[in-house]
Amino acid sequence: MKRIFAVVISLALLVPTPGLATADSTRQQAINFVIKRALSQRGVSYAYGGGNAAGPSLGSAAVDTPVGAADSSLTLGAAPVASSVGVTDLTPAPEPPPVSRVGFDASGLVLYAFAGAGIKLPRSSGEQYKVGRKVLPSQALPGDLIFYGPEGTQSVAMFVGNGQMVEATDPAVTVSPVRTNGMTPYLTRIIEY
Repeated sequence: MKRIFAVVISLALLVPTPGLATADSTRQQAINFVIKRALSQRGVSYAYGGGNAAGPSLGSAAVDTPVGAADSSLTLGAAPVASSVGVTDLTPAPEPPPVSRVGFDASGLVLYAFAGAGIKLPRSSGEQYKVGRKVLPSQALPGDLIFYGPEGTQSVAMFVGNGQMVEATDPAVTVSPVRTNGMTPYLTRIIEY
């Protein structure tokens, strides 16, 4: 009786399980959708703090001070600035108006891409780095996240295959070769294959 039961169980294990094939297919479809959703945003402006689950949102554009430009603004605790005529000028320089732009930053693009598959991710790259399973770069699969800086705090991009990644970087969302400079030792896999 035990032998017959063991044979029946062994035969049952050999029969393909439709549910497993469907689960694998569903995961692959989700990964493909996430990548497609990220790629659909190519050309959208970069905006620090921009992007959410619904798409591009109001962020701020990075404004660099031109090289060699002096900052004549007065800060608390600073000594008065002498003008060229010998009179002390206590008037601070006017602040430049905030530059706002609708677009994505790196973590906003990733958040948007995964939201399309019903996966809620944290807003910052440092927090996104803590989610999912860590994988070595040599094991990278499309849809894995590539992080930069300590604990992924500087930026994030999505591996799309063939040595390419999609990322939100100034001036716009783009596809580029994977950069290894400054990359964290591990990538993060959000959707398991």
